[in-house]
Amino acid sequence: MPDSHVLLLACPDRPGIVATVSTHLFEQGYNILDAQQFDDAVSGDFFMRVVFDRARDSAATDPAIAFKPIADEFQMTWSITSRAIRRKVMIWVSKFDHCLADLIYRWRIGEMAMDLTGIVSNHPRESYAHLDFGDVPFFHCPVSKATKLEQEQQLWQLVKDTGTELVVLARYMQVLSDGLAAKLSGKCINIHHSFLPGFKGAKPYHQAHERGVKLIGATAHYVTSDLDEGPIIEQDVERISHRDTPEDLVRRGRDIERRVLARAVSYHLESRIILNAKKTVIFSN
Repeated sequence: MPDSHVLLLACPDRPGIVATVSTHLFEQGYNILDAQQFDDAVSGDFFMRVVFDRARDSAATDPAIAFKPIADEFQMTWSITSRAIRRKVMIWVSKFDHCLADLIYRWRIGEMAMDLTGIVSNHPRESYAHLDFGDVPFFHCPVSKATKLEQEQQLWQLVKDTGTELVVLARYMQVLSDGLAAKLSGKCINIHHSFLPGFKGAKPYHQAHERGVKLIGATAHYVTSDLDEGPIIEQDVERISHRDTPEDLVRRGRDIERRVLARAVSYHLESRIILNAKKTVIFSN
């Protein structure tokens, strides 16, 4: 859809926002394809997502330039993105590769409209010999306590050099420093192997089994300096029973992690997410 755009906005709630935005797009020669809004009664903020395209025979100008006076008037935090432009995405991964394999598959069949700028791992390429990366560059960035700062500088340089717009931590089992987390604010999605809050540390599914939990799940969230406390994008759970072994939980957990991370990344790529303080507003289908 070469002439299709997505407008995301957030601002203090007041009368006339929807009418003003709709009238403006009409007068600029655009046709609204979809519109969703949310009024947060607690915070008093208003959120909106509008999909629009150029009307036939319209001589519409740059939508971002034309919209700026409206945004200033209503004190909006906003963005307009073209749906024809594919986002540049980099995947970071450690030992567990199920989420990586799933994202590559979805990208390869065209389910995810993104351009992969690279796959980064603290493990060597041989660890993923069973996966076909095609022409996607692979970067081996080993890390230790002594080299963590140097390695993170290398990671950040890769992000800048490739023009990466979104970093996906597909079970990347390294804690990012406060500095790197700040640089990637709103541009880095992590998958956590629990329905937060949950079991932290090594072997979370074994901990869950020992406690006799009845639900297991996964959480995808934006990365912040607070470990696993960033704004939640997507979650899912499955019911289990006393008959499930720790291995059953690991197997079923992999499936949950794959689909939760895929949905979260898709929401970001499709401009369906607006940050709302420590939370998110998700305009899903």
